[in-house]
Amino acid sequence: MSCPSIFHQGEPILASAAVTSAPQAVAPGEEPRIYLREGFVWDAEPAYLFDIDGTLLRSQDRIHVASFFSSVKRVMGRELNLDPVVLSGNTDPGILRDAFRAAELEDSEWHPLLEDILDAMRSDVLSQRETMQVRVMPGVEATLEHLRIQGAALGVATGNLESIGWLKIELAGLREWFSFGGFSDRFIVRAEMIAHAAALARAIVGAGASVCVVGDTPFDISAARANELPVIAVATGRYSFEELMQCNPDVCATTLEVLLDETRPGA
Repeated sequence: MSCPSIFHQGEPILASAAVTSAPQAVAPGEEPRIYLREGFVWDAEPAYLFDIDGTLLRSQDRIHVASFFSSVKRVMGRELNLDPVVLSGNTDPGILRDAFRAAELEDSEWHPLLEDILDAMRSDVLSQRETMQVRVMPGVEATLEHLRIQGAALGVATGNLESIGWLKIELAGLREWFSFGGFSDRFIVRAEMIAHAAALARAIVGAGASVCVVGDTPFDISAARANELPVIAVATGRYSFEELMQCNPDVCATTLEVLLDETRPGA
């Protein structure tokens, strides 16, 4: 696997959101492993931007993905094929763009309808919130608590649309930890969404402050690098520790739980 060099991909769109009573998800069966770049203190950054799907939580349903198909059908009257499209690490608008281009549609055939499709997706997902199911990934809440104690500002940075992303966070019981977020509503390109989220973070912690991205795909790493931001990669999504290491993150761990446990005093 090669690390992406074109930053049109966004966040893992796996399925949907969450149920607060769900137990923590068990991460893929990798042996606990950690890489820490020499000199980088992973828990001393002023602000952090957390990806959602595959990083904070894992979807147990297909509601979010299904909304792509139903919304395109409703607005355009045509079937959508996502088989040629990378979902993990993409943005919601980016997934649609990639699918339409794979179908050899001209931009003029779909772009004027994009906002209508995104509105339909928001409505579809929010109307099914009672049946959405996600599980929090290992070590997430303990890591968020640890970073808050350190005084860090915590935000999300995701390829989800804003209403869908916050809904997942709320249903997972994680909303209290986050004071801001970057979403894909206005950004097809993930690196541009990260730039916007970093600006929101710096409005809180100070201009020029370092902002650390936390994600589970090579596209999180590439988007962070495009903005000259440090990045923590976790192998809790579809990409393995080895695959993420090929993209040279500052930190790589099999889970946030492993990272936190192995770097606590006395570990």
